[in-house]
Amino acid sequence: MPGPLSGIRIVEMGGIGPGPFACMMLADHGAEVIRVERPGAYLDVKDPLLRSRTIVTIDMKSAEGLAALRELVRGADGLVEGYRPGVMERLGAGPDVLLADNPKLVYGRMTGWGQTGPYAQAAGHDINYIALSGVLHAIGRAGERPVPPLNLIGDFGGGGMLLAFAMVSALLAVRGGGDGQVIDCAMTDGAPLLNAMTYGMIAGGQWRDERGVNLLDGGAHFYDCYACADGQHIAVGAIEPPFYAELRRRIGIEADDDFDDQMNPACWPLLREKLAALFRLHPRAYWCALLDGTDACVTPVLSLLDAPHHPHNAARGTFIEVGGVLQPAPAPRYSSTACDRPSVPARR
Repeated sequence: MPGPLSGIRIVEMGGIGPGPFACMMLADHGAEVIRVERPGAYLDVKDPLLRSRTIVTIDMKSAEGLAALRELVRGADGLVEGYRPGVMERLGAGPDVLLADNPKLVYGRMTGWGQTGPYAQAAGHDINYIALSGVLHAIGRAGERPVPPLNLIGDFGGGGMLLAFAMVSALLAVRGGGDGQVIDCAMTDGAPLLNAMTYGMIAGGQWRDERGVNLLDGGAHFYDCYACADGQHIAVGAIEPPFYAELRRRIGIEADDDFDDQMNPACWPLLREKLAALFRLHPRAYWCALLDGTDACVTPVLSLLDAPHHPHNAARGTFIEVGGVLQPAPAPRYSSTACDRPSVPARR
């Protein structure tokens, strides 16, 4: 059977980053996504974010181009654009125009700052959005500067993925008899949303508003990464007492009383030093052989190019090749409406 979004048509205005990621997800799950590019625009067919698209070229600065876009959108269920607020209006294709043409249209708008607010017209990138959202402050080692987590939190987690969810939610509302509407998806809204659990921990007195001193930010010795004798790394995530006990038993520190007070932050620096010294005694392969597949919650830290070859990822088909390019496979998975294999973008 086709993907669960089969029968949905989305018009995507050409852009970069979170908008294409949202449309990649929609296309992965069965939607027909038609990407509109300006004349002469460069198209990287190797970019996974552009997979499974049909590409059309439209000159939005001409009357004919505007008419062509409006006709295309009349037959669509949704539109996604990632321009600064007001750009689509100046092109003559703002929400008022396109929703008048197609009252059931879901009009998705992806920006960093949102459609309103003092920064709405300012330039920015992922690092700026997550900085203003409070998220960047929390990432890094104690006493050191914040560490940018690639552009995963703003662009993709709090941006593109949130927009894909919003598009499907609004499309469901239309299917239920509702009207089309406009989605204002801002990374400065989405990034802190991803941090909701942390705010709950702050409220419960379980999180300090500092870097590198907490349960999940590298502050705890049992939730951190360690170097091995060969310079490779392992990740330890033995939070729950049974998993912590399993870790202690398997690596031979069961009898060390210092490790008994697991949840006392005052003990964490010393215990981290002890674990670091222990893990440096052997190469990563030794620790993997000892701990793989156990409840000790220890895994190798794999590189981007090594991860696809790990037996677990290989068994599940977590990575695929599309047009000769290694990339993540569509996710998640469905029991009946399986996603089609992605394809390279094609012009029409």
